[in-house]
Amino acid sequence: MAWDPSQYLAFGNERLQPALDLLGRIPLEAPHTVIDLGCGPGNVTKTLKGRWPGAALTGVDGSPEMLERARAEDPDIEWVEADMNDWRPEAQVDLIYSNAALHWLNNHDVLFPQLVKHLAPGGYLAVQMPRNWGAASHTSITEAVHDGPWRKMLEPLLRPAPSHAPSYYYDLLAPETNTLAIWETDYCQILDGENPVAEFVKGTQLKRFLDALDEPVRGEFESDYRARILAAYPKRTDGKTLFPFRRLFILAGV
Repeated sequence: MAWDPSQYLAFGNERLQPALDLLGRIPLEAPHTVIDLGCGPGNVTKTLKGRWPGAALTGVDGSPEMLERARAEDPDIEWVEADMNDWRPEAQVDLIYSNAALHWLNNHDVLFPQLVKHLAPGGYLAVQMPRNWGAASHTSITEAVHDGPWRKMLEPLLRPAPSHAPSYYYDLLAPETNTLAIWETDYCQILDGENPVAEFVKGTQLKRFLDALDEPVRGEFESDYRARILAAYPKRTDGKTLFPFRRLFILAGV
């Protein structure tokens, strides 16, 4: 999927807040090596740099479009283009931080214990992932796929919910860690615009479905989705739209 940094960052404040909330829970004072796994356009990586300016900081992402934006914003950070499924650090690190990225990967039963093994003693894995898959913002994608003439083309792109309940990650990580905290937060995002929830999802989950279609079918599919979303998340009398969004947090220490 070719990412669009501008579309993604159109809701930069809403996407940044969970990253800051996760960062605030990490108890490390002066880590030597910090990895931002799935760094995207680098806005969160710069926040990590601000907290630990003395750390060797590396941003890893599979999107050249995102990394181009990141390098332009801060060329002094080491940016690495790599498939996150295949990425391995050269040596153990003090912190692997990942904000809104690991849900794009499958096989969490293998992935998460493997990431913990890359931590140096006293190190932490800090992860935030969306867990909003049962909300209309995401179920409307499935409904739009199934109800239209594009079904045959788009149905293979549908996935089971890519992040799981807290108990799933507890069972994976408790045997591998010394400390473990798992929590969820429901953010009530207050958005501006005519159909802001559709615009929000267009920057992430919806994009790969749009990319699979050519015009005019692409426009028809997007219009179908936008109509569903506008009905599910109507604008309030003050012009605002409320978009509840659940996110899962994991902080695992070794």
